[in-house]
Amino acid sequence: MKNLNLEKVIGLLNKILEYELAGVVKYTHFALMVTGPNRIILDKFFKEQASESLEHALQSGELLTGLGGHPSQKIPKIEETNKHTIEDLLAESVTHENQAVILYQKLLDESEGKSLYIEEYAREMIKTEEMHGIEVKKMLRDYK
Repeated sequence: MKNLNLEKVIGLLNKILEYELAGVVKYTHFALMVTGPNRIILDKFFKEQASESLEHALQSGELLTGLGGHPSQKIPKIEETNKHTIEDLLAESVTHENQAVILYQKLLDESEGKSLYIEEYAREMIKTEEMHGIEVKKMLRDYK
């Protein structure tokens, strides 16, 4: 981990932890709010997204504590749009996934060439979040 700015990496991992925990809340809310003929399918989808956000938060937290950091207990402000159509919920999901990619990209930028493990972790998470975004965009196609 040559030339790795541990303080900055730990700070980024804490931001990721916070953001992923916000995703747990957001996706749980979406699961509760979804209605209509696709409710059962989308309820399951959003609950799976919430579970995955928790897993991502745990991964970030394990890495940051392994590096000597202290995990944050904060959750960023979650904007409530009060728009709960399927299209609105899916569009908010795309926005959430895109923001996650930005956070993981910052981690990649900070670790690239300095820590193979953190670099590969960041790349894998970017891949996962981009795949989610693509999947949700496909779900949105019928609403455009």
